Amino acid sequence: MDTRQFDEIAPYSDDIFHEKMAGLIKEPGFEHAVKWVLPEIDFNDFCNGLLEVKDKTTFQRKIMWPFLEMLASKTTSGITISGLDKIDKTKAYTFITNHRDIVLDTSFLNLCFLRAGYPTTEVAIGDNLLIYAWINDLVRLNKSFIVKRDLPRVKALEAAQQLSAYIHYAITGKNQSVWIAERQGRSKDSSDMAQDSLIKMLGLAGDKDFIGNLEEVNLLPVSISYEYDPNDYLKAREFLLRRNDPDFKKTQRDDLFAMETGLLQPKGRVHFEVGNPVNDELSHMDRALDKTAVARDVCRIIDCDIHSGYKIFPINYIAFDQLYNTDKWADRYTRQEVVDFNNYLHAQILKVDIPELSEADTQFLYEMMLTMYANPLKNSIIANDVCLDSESDNI
Repeated sequence: MDTRQFDEIAPYSDDIFHEKMAGLIKEPGFEHAVKWVLPEIDFNDFCNGLLEVKDKTTFQRKIMWPFLEMLASKTTSGITISGLDKIDKTKAYTFITNHRDIVLDTSFLNLCFLRAGYPTTEVAIGDNLLIYAWINDLVRLNKSFIVKRDLPRVKALEAAQQLSAYIHYAITGKNQSVWIAERQGRSKDSSDMAQDSLIKMLGLAGDKDFIGNLEEVNLLPVSISYEYDPNDYLKAREFLLRRNDPDFKKTQRDDLFAMETGLLQPKGRVHFEVGNPVNDELSHMDRALDKTAVARDVCRIIDCDIHSGYKIFPINYIAFDQLYNTDKWADRYTRQEVVDFNNYLHAQILKVDIPELSEADTQFLYEMMLTMYANPLKNSIIANDVCLDSESDNI
């Protein structure tokens, strides 16, 4: 295979790593970002250390691992993972997850892998987030590959074919796992649903039938649970602005601020739950099904795995009971936890920078934030009822 077809989207190869790093450290934007995140750092010493790094693996182990440990200690109450025994270290997977944080979903997942001695993944990142050229360089030095967004129809198909071919090459040619979110963008209301267009993209490349092509990328769902979402008030704000103006569009500055907020603000407890390889189900599928039916079934499998794998925190039970005016889950939380959660919501809503909010607007923001925290529990209940029934029907 001629891998030059991937040059514009693939992670930088190790033979140009030093050259790209030498260019990155000269960028004023990079210096500003480093000093903003790490205000006590000696930037010159930091850059000298970067120039000693020769490849992406060393960069992740010597630079990113300590940085992520520091970030985890400052902004979380602990990061945990379950189900690592379902991962064969000798195989490559397409880890497919729900999407909570723009930057940290895959960073924290890779931190869990580093801690446990598992290989890290390459990371799919949308080019809409590559606001500056130096960000493009930084992510590709850190094992990221680029997903092209917002293209005309013909160009979009070409980009999907290129992306699919690259993922197949990473899995089968490099034995390198990849990470991709189950849908474009984050689910603003935390009701995570896999996108069938993503599954169809993954099946474009390969020389087998559609199911065979999907089997080749070795899909493995992983559930991500954050106790608190630092971006919750920004998502609620977006819902309100969209309600008032259906044509509202976020700016690049909005995306940049969301990245900064997610990176540096408290998240509480964070948990990853590794699901079951989708190939176990694909092997039993009817090969006569068309692509649309297969993609729909694969999405259902992924949704069931991710929803049933959520870690449910007390605030999720509180939000559910308050949103639906019930005390169904009252035994899962204390009165003090209710007070603390309501104080948290109030403080977050005060951060919404929309002038002259009406009482109705404030109530809307409050209900949207309750919805965000209630939906993981709601979907978990459905998954544990419907999906388990479906599995028993297939036995």
